[in-house]
Amino acid sequence: MQNPAARYLIFFQYAGTKYSGVMKTAADQAVEGVENHVESAVRKLKPVNEVSVVISSRTDTGVHALCNSAHVDIQRRGDKPPLLEQDLVDALNFHLKAEPIRITKAYRVHNDFHARYRAVSRTYVYRFALGLRHHTEMPVTERDLCWALRDTRLNIDAVQEAAALLLGTHDFSTFRALSSETPFKNPVKTLEKAQLESGVSFSQRHFHRDIQFWELTFKSRSFLYRQVRRMTGALVAVGQGRLSVRRIQELLEAQDSLAFPQNMTAPAHGLFLTDVQYRDTENEGL
Repeated sequence: MQNPAARYLIFFQYAGTKYSGVMKTAADQAVEGVENHVESAVRKLKPVNEVSVVISSRTDTGVHALCNSAHVDIQRRGDKPPLLEQDLVDALNFHLKAEPIRITKAYRVHNDFHARYRAVSRTYVYRFALGLRHHTEMPVTERDLCWALRDTRLNIDAVQEAAALLLGTHDFSTFRALSSETPFKNPVKTLEKAQLESGVSFSQRHFHRDIQFWELTFKSRSFLYRQVRRMTGALVAVGQGRLSVRRIQELLEAQDSLAFPQNMTAPAHGLFLTDVQYRDTENEGL
């Protein structure tokens, strides 16, 4: 007798530098997405069903994740019981060992569970560093993991004042980049957190150079395309005196993607997806 497919919610992390993003790319594409490799790892478990990994949170080329999530169905051959959660984590990591991708947790969930639509919040952290004449002065342990800025000045009070304007429910059209999905995405989002904090780095303790690390944290149920990178670029510009706090309010009220200043979007490599949250009762397993 054939056992039915079991659905799992998996959490995974990756260094996004070498990938086209988290989403799967076509077979003829030169650069693959993280999803390509996760699906390949699941297929190596030889399930009966067609493998489809459903990602909860999209990230772009060069963006990293300490915690992204997805759901996947696995139907084993014959009368084999469903894989235990830790066995699934270990098996997938075995097949992913050549890639900077790691499965951190797996939960058995109900068959109608959806990793994307059931998520109640997503948290991103943007890392940047001040006091570098050139990006080559960044310690190698931070390569492609932090935005290097030449300016040593940062008006913390101004950044925090500007960030506070973004909190709450707004039409964030100005802070999204245009894409093919723009007409289908509601630009109204509720930003629960926008916070600047002093950052930390392994190199700070052992590499004796005056580099200041900072982190901007943003939390919302969902975000628009490149919204976090645009908000980061604008807030850093406020801290450097290139934009006024009032200008942030004006940009927000403009509700026009084309109103966003050119070349102000923060680069991808400083951005990390750090958390995807669900209601506790939904990932306790069966």
